[in-house]
Amino acid sequence: MSKNKTTSCMPEAGRVVIITGASKGIGAATAKKLAADGCRVVVSSRSQENCQLLVDEIEQAGGEALAVSCHIGDEEQLQALVDKTINHWGQIDGLVCNAASNPVYGPAKVVDYKAFELIMRNNVYSAMKLTVLAAGHMQSGGAVVIISSIAGLMGSRMIGAYGVSKAAEMALIRNLALDYGKQGIRVNGVAPGLIETDFSSALMNNPALMNKVHNESALGRVGQPDDIAGPICFLLSDCAAFITGQTIIADGGMVIADPL
Repeated sequence: MSKNKTTSCMPEAGRVVIITGASKGIGAATAKKLAADGCRVVVSSRSQENCQLLVDEIEQAGGEALAVSCHIGDEEQLQALVDKTINHWGQIDGLVCNAASNPVYGPAKVVDYKAFELIMRNNVYSAMKLTVLAAGHMQSGGAVVIISSIAGLMGSRMIGAYGVSKAAEMALIRNLALDYGKQGIRVNGVAPGLIETDFSSALMNNPALMNKVHNESALGRVGQPDDIAGPICFLLSDCAAFITGQTIIADGGMVIADPL
């Protein structure tokens, strides 16, 4: 009697996955998780030195990784990131658009044009552009995961403009999923809640917000990078083969908190 073949909820070993904003936080946790399961990861962020430090760590643990510095706001560097990946490994199977910018903490009404343009270019346009560049090298079964935020689902007096960009990313995910679905390429997103990273340090240092998370969210805690790496890996895997155009909320139950 033959046994049914099971599908791993991690991407198949040997797949090549580009991760932006990968030298620390959610990106680094994802890179390490993927590499430990046999994927080949491209670790990308602005700092080549920081990327190489993570690559060294991955290789010492027996994984395969490549460091490629890239400023996501620079189209030439986005193209170079894809080109260097193809030159090194000859394929791209997955992409995680994790890098983001948020230069302003405060109400949306105080954000000037220059800051807003930076936020939208780095968070929305770069994800769209890099997806287009990477998808051009993907075969059927390729997968893209764009990291959004619950800020795109809620109003905020602290990160309003950032939230606008994250709402736009959710719309981008739906549209790119339609664009690439017939090619067998899936596009999904993850919307984290408050995660303990350097990027969120200003929020982590806000006592009122921390009190709200601990007292009102369903799980009553701040998330860790590994809490987001898991859903990312799932969406890159064949377990998610029939999921596209969706954004998974991974926030410990913050958006379902009872306001009363």
